[in-house]
Formats: sequence, C-alpha cells, structure tokens
Amino acid sequence: MHKYYICPECKGHIMVGDYIIFTARNQKKESGLLLLHPNIGNYDSIKHPSFKFKAGEMLEFCCPLCTSCLVSGFDKKLVHVIMVDKDSQEYDIYFSRIAGEKSTYKISGESSSVMSTGEHSHRYTYFKMPDNMQKFLHKD
Repeated sequence: MHKYYICPECKGHIMVGDYIIFTARNQKKESGLLLLHPNIGNYDSIKHPSFKFKAGEMLEFCCPLCTSCLVSGFDKKLVHVIMVDKDSQEYDIYFSRIAGEKSTYKISGESSSVMSTGEHSHRYTYFKMPDNMQKFLHKD
C-alpha cells in the first residue's frame, strides 16, 4: 500500500479502493457519499447524481465511520484528514470545503513544511507563515 487516509478523530481508514470516502451534507442539509481522489492536486470526485450542490456552496464533510465533522480547528472553510505514506510518515491534509474551490495543503508534522496546490491555494495565507509563527495557530 503506497498511502492511506485516516480520520483524525477515530483513526479509522476512510480510503477504499481508489477513493477517500466522506459523508457530505449540502447547505440544505441533504446528505450523500462523496468520493475524492487521493492524489493531492487531483480534484476528481464521484457522487450520486441525486446529491446536488452548487459551486461556491460550503459542504460539511464527515467521517463515514464515526460521523465526526472534519472541519479544521483553525479555519471553518477547511477539512482536516491525516495521510500516512508508505514509510508510515503522517501528514496533516487540509482542503477546501467550498464546492469548486481548489486548494489543498500537505503539512509535515516533523518539519512543519507545507506543500500547497490548487488554483485557489493563495486564499489561505496562514500556510505561508514562517515556521516560528505557525506554532501559534490552533491546530486540531
């Protein structure tokens, strides 16, 4: 296995096959399963056609196992999950909850290095803060 994703709350595996699985809710409180591609920077997703939402709508992402809401502790517009790579290195992954917004961040806990991707990643400037200032952010 080259990498997998886990819920930061229950530590359960939320990746099956080629997709990360979430329970999602739109602003009308309608729910559906939302499958996201696990490669950072690939914004492909799969959902049932009956689960509808509009571009710009803020979605709620929840763990399909423990049902915890996965909103980041320091920005309500971001989702937080954990990625574990083939070397068992853990990374905090943050991505936008706003439908159509392409911004993802991979943060290494050991070195505090940040990789950002997506055409809208400039909207979350605190990921560009110097390392000595990032320690003051409240993380999950």
